[in-house]
Amino acid sequence: MRILWRHCQIATMEAGKYNLIPHAAMITDGPRIVWLGEAGTQSDDAIDREVDLHGRLVTPGLIDCHTHSVFGGDRSQEFEMRLSGESYAEIAAAGGGIISTVNATRNASQQQLLESARKRIHALRKDGVTTLEIKSGYGLSFADEGKMLQVIRALGAEMPLTIFSTCLAAHALPGEYQGRADEYIDEICQRWLPAWHAQGLVDAVDAFCEHLAFSPQQVERVFHKAQQLGLPVKLHAEQLSLLHGAGLAARYNALSADHLEYLCEEDIALMAQHSTTAVLLPGAFYFLRESQQPPVALLRQHQVPMAISSDLNPGTSPVLSLRLMMNMACTLFRLTPEEALAGVTCHAARALGISDRCGTLQAGKEASFVAWDITHPAELSYWLGGTLSKQVIYQGEEVWHD
Repeated sequence: MRILWRHCQIATMEAGKYNLIPHAAMITDGPRIVWLGEAGTQSDDAIDREVDLHGRLVTPGLIDCHTHSVFGGDRSQEFEMRLSGESYAEIAAAGGGIISTVNATRNASQQQLLESARKRIHALRKDGVTTLEIKSGYGLSFADEGKMLQVIRALGAEMPLTIFSTCLAAHALPGEYQGRADEYIDEICQRWLPAWHAQGLVDAVDAFCEHLAFSPQQVERVFHKAQQLGLPVKLHAEQLSLLHGAGLAARYNALSADHLEYLCEEDIALMAQHSTTAVLLPGAFYFLRESQQPPVALLRQHQVPMAISSDLNPGTSPVLSLRLMMNMACTLFRLTPEEALAGVTCHAARALGISDRCGTLQAGKEASFVAWDITHPAELSYWLGGTLSKQVIYQGEEVWHD
């Protein structure tokens, strides 16, 4: 069905800029955009239906490119511990942190994980998200990581948004492998990843490169196996210290390096050279009350695109609003509202390797967009909390209206 979406203004977000078309219209044919531009200049091809957008501002559908949306339990008690002065590393050393979520996730059934994740994703959808990445990493065994990956695929099959599945088995060392980290990496590389890849459960491979997780040498073994399987890689890097994980990721042509508070210019140059996107996660920075900010000025200087994501997870970023992350990126990291919107559209698409099909509004790309009841795109970073009135269109069909 060819639909004419009229009476709107459009921020195409091409090249990371608003590129506002003030008196605009758009034609979609099924899941694709076939034309957009100034109203009244479209071709005379037959239109099956017209939709009046009542002057709303249209942006690409938002893309949340780094989440851990599937997990068991919560870690609200650890939140209290941090407020009492205990650090993330101290909580992890005492048996909390990721391992406590691992236990809850292992004890949850696939159906329980599906139902709890569905509620969290529903909140993101209400915020305008039409594309979502979800990582495993809370199972840390062949059976439980596989369970998580199956839940991610099930969510993608049932919900009206695109969901990408990332294997993060190298997230933390499970208790049964304490003192045997290299053996655990062997299991991931030799048995687990090939099996899940053969089952079609994995779109990309991630790891946590940090002193309380895995060394650059161990991460490189995971990357090498992913490369052999033809899977793209990404990395949690430089969140708590400088281990040069971002540079390692770049040398493997990683889609992204994420967190990056301790990132150095040497590794930024490598990211620029290898087209690796920087993913900034202001929710975790805020929730952990960190003070070391990612080097935004250097990322700009080296023209490394900056994506923004929720990092939705139970321990360090229990975030249910990507718009709130846009505001935090502006207020905490000093991004402009235009950079923030680019960070959840075109640059987030780049961080998932899908720039060819979404992230900007252009003829030939996916007809996934949001018509917001606002007058200027800066309002998406300006308003705190609440729900902005909107229509969410996913692949040419309205999936949300408030």
